[in-house]
Amino acid sequence: MRAIVFDGSLRYTTDYPKPHRPPGEALIKPHLVGICNTDLEITRGYMNFHGILGHEFVGTVIDCDDPQWRGRRVVGEINAACRRCVTCLRGDESHCPQRTTLGIDRRDGAMADLFVLPEACLHEVPATVSDEAAVFTEPLAAALEIVEQSHIHPSERVAVVGDGKLGAMIVQVLRLTGCALTLVGRHPERWELYRRQGVTCTTSTDVPAAHFDVVIDCTGNPSGLATARRLVRPRGRLVLKSTFAAETQLNLSMLVVDEIQLIGSRCGPFAPALRLLERGLVETSALISACYPLDAGLQAFSAAPGQLKVLLSV
Repeated sequence: MRAIVFDGSLRYTTDYPKPHRPPGEALIKPHLVGICNTDLEITRGYMNFHGILGHEFVGTVIDCDDPQWRGRRVVGEINAACRRCVTCLRGDESHCPQRTTLGIDRRDGAMADLFVLPEACLHEVPATVSDEAAVFTEPLAAALEIVEQSHIHPSERVAVVGDGKLGAMIVQVLRLTGCALTLVGRHPERWELYRRQGVTCTTSTDVPAAHFDVVIDCTGNPSGLATARRLVRPRGRLVLKSTFAAETQLNLSMLVVDEIQLIGSRCGPFAPALRLLERGLVETSALISACYPLDAGLQAFSAAPGQLKVLLSV
């Protein structure tokens, strides 16, 4: 079958073996797959992953054990957990020590004609949500994880550092809390949507240090993390959403001195993300930069850096 594979170099192939469907898993034909910063970082060595890329998808279930899923349009949580260990039984499936992760860790991803994912990871897409919106479910769920982990008070000053793919989701989620929200970015040409939604948009040179109660870094690079650290006030919260292959020089001693709460934040809840899309509370169409066919996947990856969302149509 056709697939976009990373095995030390990024390549497109037409003869990748079709996936074997284990018991309890669904065989899925993707419609659209998003390219995110994690995919780009994998091609730079992140997670040492080799296999088919892609974890942001919307598709149709072709085959599975439970006949109720067959033919349904779905999105899926990316962590395939054992659901038997102590970690899973306490409700932390995304941290299962036995987990594999779609297109990221020991599990082939969705940039192919077919892929498999446990039925327990699937969520049906509401009929009123288009494929072009549904493909944003995974990053939108990751944005929602911030408010799952830490209550954002409406009276707080909050900064989102990074106006890229994930920042677009985080800003639209956090604005719903009523907080005093500022987007700190480097791409003013992207800010019209956020300003229309009532978000203050600025560059890092135009905001004072130690000004914000909560700062979220979603830049995907060490310099963005340094900016986020500079902006958070003593006894504030610093939320880390970036995953990247490079090392960082974060001064841990000053985190202690300033009593900063450091919060790592990763995957989030899919059902609320789908509800936000269904209710039209998050805009996605303006975030799509381009859509390429799967066989032009290498061109899509070349175009993705510096863009918002580049999609692959399968």
